[in-house]
Amino acid sequence: MTTKRLSETSKFLSYILRHEPHAIGLQLDSEGWADIESLIAGAAKDGRTLDIALIQAVVSSSDKKRFSISDDGLRIRAVQGHSTTNVSIQHVEKEPPGFLYHGTATRFLESIRQQGLIAGSRHHVHLSQDIPTAIAVGQRYGKPVVLKIEALRMHQQGFKFFQAENGVWLTTHVPAVFIKKD
Repeated sequence: MTTKRLSETSKFLSYILRHEPHAIGLQLDSEGWADIESLIAGAAKDGRTLDIALIQAVVSSSDKKRFSISDDGLRIRAVQGHSTTNVSIQHVEKEPPGFLYHGTATRFLESIRQQGLIAGSRHHVHLSQDIPTAIAVGQRYGKPVVLKIEALRMHQQGFKFFQAENGVWLTTHVPAVFIKKD
């Protein structure tokens, strides 16, 4: 399988499993799981050729670990980043480290200074445990900037934090007072 094919399939899976399962007639349960055979059939109706080997290759080769396959091998889900209203993955609340990081583009800084970090169409704000990951995330949106989040102080003041299966930290909102430009 080519890198291009893996990348294209990963983008397709992200779109379908995080945002628009109905685009191919796919149903997700409340934890975001979809039947792999239904995913393959829906993709075929959309003119895309998927098979179990390709899906497994995408899941196993992803450095960001965006997807998870169920223990029985019959279902797949995106581990975080959903914007669909029927998915509400029950992540376990965790105490975060002292600081977490958020990668963004410089063009968003003024809005962030005013509103803090908001989830927008997603269920959570995504935070990284390290600066290199935050830089990589920020580069997707333009000239990157890394924001340092006082995560433990937020948690001590009642904000809830969760960690997705792939290590991404999640919270519903980061008020501007807890954000430092690194």
